[in-house]
Amino acid sequence: MSLTSELILLTGGAGFIGSHTAEALLRRGYKLLVVDSFDDFYSPSRKRANLEEVSRAGSFDLEEIDLADYEALSKLIGVARPKAIIHLAARAGVRPSIDHPRLFERSNIQGTLNLLECCRIFQVARFIFGSSSSVYGATSRVPFSENQIECRPISPYAASKLACELYCYTYAHLFRIACICLRFFTVYGPRQRPDLAIHKFTALLEAGKPLPVFGDGTTGRDYTYIHDIVDGVLRALEWNGIDKYEIPFDVLNLGNSHPVKLQELIGALETVFGRKARIERLPDQPGDVPLTWADTTKARRLLGYQPKTQLEDGLRSFLAWFRAQNGIAK
Repeated sequence: MSLTSELILLTGGAGFIGSHTAEALLRRGYKLLVVDSFDDFYSPSRKRANLEEVSRAGSFDLEEIDLADYEALSKLIGVARPKAIIHLAARAGVRPSIDHPRLFERSNIQGTLNLLECCRIFQVARFIFGSSSSVYGATSRVPFSENQIECRPISPYAASKLACELYCYTYAHLFRIACICLRFFTVYGPRQRPDLAIHKFTALLEAGKPLPVFGDGTTGRDYTYIHDIVDGVLRALEWNGIDKYEIPFDVLNLGNSHPVKLQELIGALETVFGRKARIERLPDQPGDVPLTWADTTKARRLLGYQPKTQLEDGLRSFLAWFRAQNGIAK
């Protein structure tokens, strides 16, 4: 699908995955409109700094809009008339969603529904939705396959992502909006949110403080480097196959297909840092799944998706970025 002469609307473009996606779109020659609310889940100044880096890749338009504000959103899309929307904005975090479920419903579900309504009204041809591996829940079937129908999300965040996928299917069925839901698996790399494990552990290791480990360290995550995720997003945007479906809807895993136990992640960080970590043992946390593991067979077959970054290489890139951001000379 050739869209490079058309406008792409990217939600959450100031965030971690969004800012890297924005850069890739600009380098590919796309016209870009970034929509972000700069919410305070983590520092808005970090997000504005992300966009400063994006601007080095090319010029783009920016609108500061809350996606739950349907009037403002529909006015913007009615004027801009994007050819496609890549929807990466979301209220994120398993644990915060347990404390503030209504906030997650408003930001994630209402915001996504508003976008889909705008797609219907203004005839946006394609909708790429950034979903999450958390929709699978604590399933005993591994690796996680898109064919699994027994998704059992165990946090409001995960439930909100699954609800959005179902809305995407409904709008694809009723209005033939091409909707592709991409389930991201534990994305890491430069600009990662400060509340996520690799960023948090890196900061603590640099400060010589102990790492909090919830449970026995055997939980596993399918850590996927940001550039591999962005490659999958662009492949989905440009994929022609979805337009040939009777109902133009599909779900695809984007992961590394190589789960790493928490204790193994800590070992890899120790190798990259060249120092031993001190561990603080804590009880299991509610809402955390014991394992994520992507079956990427479908994305490989349909998109040619092929993650390339090994964990230690990705950790070295993240550490170099972290030190540069914090003025740490090593």
